[in-house]
Formats: sequence, structure tokens, C-alpha cells
Amino acid sequence: MTHRILILGGTMEARQLAGTLAARADCSVTLSLAGRTENPIAQNVPTRVGGFGGAGGLAAYLNDMRIDLLIDATHPYAAHISANAAQAARMAGAPIFALLRPGWDPVEGDRWSEVDTVGDAVQALSARPRRVFLALGRQEVAAFEATPQHHYLIRSVDPVQPKLAVPDADYLLSRGPFREDDERTLLENHRIDVVVSKNSGGAATYGKIAAARALGIDVIMVRRPVLPDVPSAETVDALAAMVDHFVEPAAERGV
Repeated sequence: MTHRILILGGTMEARQLAGTLAARADCSVTLSLAGRTENPIAQNVPTRVGGFGGAGGLAAYLNDMRIDLLIDATHPYAAHISANAAQAARMAGAPIFALLRPGWDPVEGDRWSEVDTVGDAVQALSARPRRVFLALGRQEVAAFEATPQHHYLIRSVDPVQPKLAVPDADYLLSRGPFREDDERTLLENHRIDVVVSKNSGGAATYGKIAAARALGIDVIMVRRPVLPDVPSAETVDALAAMVDHFVEPAAERGV
């Protein structure tokens, strides 16, 4: 029996999981990307790009394509997509798993100020001008137009369009992973004194956090949103093991 699996992706872990499951003869995998990145990394499985039209549209897709298992492997901050996925799974009566990498925890030497939203991060910047590294998605940096007195260094995979309506901003196009040594050089060369970051977790983008700690630089950390309570795993291997259990015939599981 071939099990049809839809992975909601956009993360490195989603791509790795898709490759792992696609190697199985008993799984037919489709990877779905939201389409927010203009030039996504090439995928190793059939891929669809674009939204579904909310929870109802995703539920209809699950039914129409006879999907046996939905896996939410989106970014930890894609709360709206995750909420739609959980609701769509309920509507379609489809099982759902989530792949959620663990977040970062502050360690000795970190100078974090934790906030709940990007808007709160804007407010957390002092009134005096500072040199700010915005390590956020390009869709969210516009909020910092409310504090134009700062110098901003903005790094993104795709260009920020339109550019921020602030007098002093530099733009850097780059795709991770980012090494700590390189991040330290970046922060020093741009004389950054505060980093604004999401708690994305994982090793690929932790370099800036370690570099900020080593240099004694403040970090304004946006806390993770609350996500739906669905069966989940923190690693690709652990999620693959959950899929193993799901696709095994009942007789082999001893039930």
C-alpha cells in the first residue's frame, strides 16, 4: 500500500524529511511551499507552490488528493499556516504530525530582551539612535519604519521591496547557514550594537546569537507564537520514526 503524504514545508527540515520519506517504496510524498521565497532551493520530490485558500481549501485538497497523512514542517513562526493545517486536518478527518525544531535558550553571557511580537521589538529599541541588525523575514521589517532614527542592517534571502522608508539602511542578500565566525565579522564590520531576531531554533542561524554573546551585543528576541497541539517531533529522524509507525501494517505493530 502506498501512503500519500503532504508536507507543508519551507524549512531545511521539511526538505530533509521529504527526501527521507521519498526513499520509501510505501510513501508518495508531495512538498508544498507557500511561495514567499522567489528562488527556493531545488527540492527532491514533487512540489506545489502557493496557498490553498485557507483551512477549507486545504481540507478540500486533502480530500481531493486522497492524502493519508499531513505533516506540518513549516517555520516555527508560521502560526497562521499551522493553525489552518490543524483545522484542515480535522475537517478532512486526516491525521496530522508536526515537525518543530526546539527553540534556543539563553545561556550565560547572553544579553536578551524577550518580546512577544515584532511590534514589541520596535518599541524595545531605545529612543537614542542605534545600529540595528534585523535578522527577520523581509515581510516584517517594514514595522521598523516607525523608528527611523536608527541605522538598520537588513539581511534577507530575497530583496526587500519596497525598501524601508528610513534614511539609513543597508541591505544584504544571503542564505544560511551562517557560521559564528562570519557572523562575528559581520557584526563588527557594521558596528552593530543590537540584534533583532526570532527564536527560530536550530543550528543554521544560531551563529549570530553566539556572535552577539561573544561581542557583548544586546539581542531583542521575539518569542515563538503558540502553535496547535498536534502530535509532533523535534527532529527529522524522530518524525520519520512516527511515520514508520503510521505506515506499518497493524499486524506488524502487534495490534
